[in-house]
Amino acid sequence: MGKMNTAGFVTLDDVNGVVEESPAPAVPLMPIIHVISDSIGITAQTIARAAASQFGVTNPLIELLPNIKTIHDITRFLEEHIEQEIHETGSDEILCFYTLVEGPTYDAFQDYLAEHPNIFAVDLMSGAIHAIERISGLKPGYERGVLRETDDTYYQRIEAMEFTIEHDDGRNPQDLTKADIVLLGVSRSSKTPTSVYLSQEGYKVANVPLDPSTTPPKEIFDVEPSRLFGLMISPEVLYGIRQRRLNSAEKAVAGEYASIEFIERDLEKSRKLMRQLGCIVIHTDNRAVEETAQEILRYYEMAHPRSM
Repeated sequence: MGKMNTAGFVTLDDVNGVVEESPAPAVPLMPIIHVISDSIGITAQTIARAAASQFGVTNPLIELLPNIKTIHDITRFLEEHIEQEIHETGSDEILCFYTLVEGPTYDAFQDYLAEHPNIFAVDLMSGAIHAIERISGLKPGYERGVLRETDDTYYQRIEAMEFTIEHDDGRNPQDLTKADIVLLGVSRSSKTPTSVYLSQEGYKVANVPLDPSTTPPKEIFDVEPSRLFGLMISPEVLYGIRQRRLNSAEKAVAGEYASIEFIERDLEKSRKLMRQLGCIVIHTDNRAVEETAQEILRYYEMAHPRSM
């Protein structure tokens, strides 16, 4: 039986006088973002990532349902993921971003959402269309995929994003000379998020990880130096990032990876290679990905200006 404290409430002391510790509060997790689109979903995915980044998550988990044609496509997708969410977390609540032009499928989806308050759905298209219509008096055509069909840079961006995904983290090194930009850097120097950002601007980007225990691909020496960018970070900042990235179990196994001595060797070997290659070095300490990417583009476009 617990003891009475001076305020008259029973404490958590057990019969032996040991205070029981309350469980640590659960850390909120970024929910999976379900994206539904009657096109390919690039707009919704971009907004979803931008929103997640405000919570410190630059690469949220996104489940995509593109090119939907009927309400049955949507309901089947959502119900499967609700079942999965119940199985994994015990909750039936899910988050959904959607871009649908108005029509029968849009109307049916609104009815479905009204019957399912557990689906937190965000309409990313109709509000913008209605605002333009209201202030301008213009009438929308409500055609699917119009932006994709009329934007001359659309296919360039898609091709760049596909190339970047296929050449992330040192994959397919035989194609390095086909990249517009090649990023080099040690683990946790922001290579992947910077690559993704640049690809959304229409640049084909490959990134190559550097560490003391491996040899970089020989193809890196065939890339023009004006296309090579080394991402450099200070030992202290990198130490903090790697420590945060490892949980307790991982720290016991991979402690060297996050030790300051290993990090200093890691960075020194990377500096030597960057000097040998003659690449431009960009410091990423305490910088947003957008800032790093814009500095890269300033150098890149001086050597490789885009035609008007």
